[in-house]
Amino acid sequence: MSEELKNSPIADFDWEAFEKGDTNNNQSREDLEKTYDESLGSFKNKEVTEGTVISINKREVVVNIGAKSDGIIPFNEFRYNPDLKVGDTVEVFVENQEDKKGQLILSHKKARTAKSWDRVNEALENDEIIKGFVKCRTKGGMIVDVFGIEAFLPGSQIDVKPIRDYDLFVGKNMEFKVVKINQEFKNVVVSHKALIEAELEQQKKEIIAKLEKGQVLEGTVKNITNYGVFIDLGGVDGLIHITDLSWGRVNNPADIVEVDQKINVVILDFDDEKKRIALGLKQLQPHPWDKLDADLKVGDKVSGKVVVMYDYGAFVEVAPGVEGLIHVSEMSWSQHLRSAQDFMKVGDMVDAQILALDREERKMSLGVKQLKEDPWEAIEAKYPVGSQHTAKVRNFTNFGVFVELEEGVDGLIHISDLSWTKKVKHPGEFTQLGADIEVVVLEIDKENRRLSLGHKQLEQNPWDVFETIFTVGSIHEGVITDMLDKGAVINLQPHGVEGFATPKHLVKEDGTSAQKDEKLQFKVIEFNKEAKRIILSHSRIFEDEQKKEARKERRANRPAAEEAPAAPAVEKTTLGDISSLAALKEKLEKGE
Repeated sequence: MSEELKNSPIADFDWEAFEKGDTNNNQSREDLEKTYDESLGSFKNKEVTEGTVISINKREVVVNIGAKSDGIIPFNEFRYNPDLKVGDTVEVFVENQEDKKGQLILSHKKARTAKSWDRVNEALENDEIIKGFVKCRTKGGMIVDVFGIEAFLPGSQIDVKPIRDYDLFVGKNMEFKVVKINQEFKNVVVSHKALIEAELEQQKKEIIAKLEKGQVLEGTVKNITNYGVFIDLGGVDGLIHITDLSWGRVNNPADIVEVDQKINVVILDFDDEKKRIALGLKQLQPHPWDKLDADLKVGDKVSGKVVVMYDYGAFVEVAPGVEGLIHVSEMSWSQHLRSAQDFMKVGDMVDAQILALDREERKMSLGVKQLKEDPWEAIEAKYPVGSQHTAKVRNFTNFGVFVELEEGVDGLIHISDLSWTKKVKHPGEFTQLGADIEVVVLEIDKENRRLSLGHKQLEQNPWDVFETIFTVGSIHEGVITDMLDKGAVINLQPHGVEGFATPKHLVKEDGTSAQKDEKLQFKVIEFNKEAKRIILSHSRIFEDEQKKEARKERRANRPAAEEAPAAPAVEKTTLGDISSLAALKEKLEKGE
């Protein structure tokens, strides 16, 4: 029935009689009821029709659909529409025209559901903006009531920026776009982000068109990474690299800014399409070098904190944003190679002296050892020649041992000065790295900062004693400790000194040659104190005995006449004859 028929008066109704209370006019009661029924809207149970909102309270919405009574619908069925007001036309589903109490039962939710699928598909096709009510959270997003259908709002589609608290959106009415429908499973996916992106895209075009290098803009910290900070410039993202956050050294960008913080930034650069925008924060502040004390000069003492370490040195922040380098060679007076980590670590507070200062290049060189006394300035007084000290073994070479007497004072013990008696082939046979060793200062080279040291000089030279023991011709017991091409090394027990014998002097009486580890008697045939050399012979022992026996035998076999010769004629013996005879005798004794 049309709206005009619903509201048009009955043509021949007797209103005067009605006002007087006279209802028994010409029309019968049946006629009146028939006329009343015809004046009501034509609707049936279980169908959708339209009605008018006639009142609203916190719990109920009263709707008139032209029936004998008004229908009451729970207010929560209209939560998706906060703008609902009296006089609005709404769709309703007729549950029952009259219950036991004579009440008309309506449902707005079922009316929406009956037509919702068609409307959702229509919204997707037309890219329409629709309204929905956020009902609750679910895994990965939210459940939204759209046209009475439960649609899924993914967490990534709520906003353009990451959402950390989904509960803020529960119970709110929001606008959405339908982005996906699964016809088979009747699943609907909506997005609120799509609406924001459309607005931001327009803003982005406007912002990009106005971008200029050096321009200062306000932005919001969107994301923090270990290499920099992303800034939202109003739909356009830019990056502040970690090196452009502060003039000082930054280890963690989160120490400088925080997410959602609003900051001013300057545009440093962008590509041709303005898709990559480089921003700066420190450039809005004056450079710390420009604020550095103008009176600061080379030689001045400064204090600072170690902010970064390398093998070759340490960078020290002497003022916010002003750093100086302490090279490892300026950390100690010691000359042997070491790593800077051996002297200091990040976070240490150190005092240093300015060695070089270049304000234009913004570079500063520092030194730590300059604040300590140079040990070589008074080296003669502290380490005079002949003085004895304890040193630490630092390094080996084929020719000696490098030791450290104190920080910055190194010395060399030549391999020949390790032992009086032992022939050391390599210093590693005598001592080990890190060990303490007693030394005597032999020589000082102040100009080249070198000390010549000795270890064997701590004891008396045993060769002074050996000279009296190992005389030429004396016989001693020895053990062959090593066999070489040119002969054998013999340990002369118990004196601990070594001698040498050539192969021909190793032949035994039976004709065989002596072998390693054999213990034999050896005769000294040469002793050289300066060269510390003792030449030995085993063969000479029995060879000399054989010659001695031969001489005895020759004497025994001489004729009696030779034994008792006649008295010779007296001749005058000259001084030259005596000398010749003496020389001949000595020659015979040595030769035989």
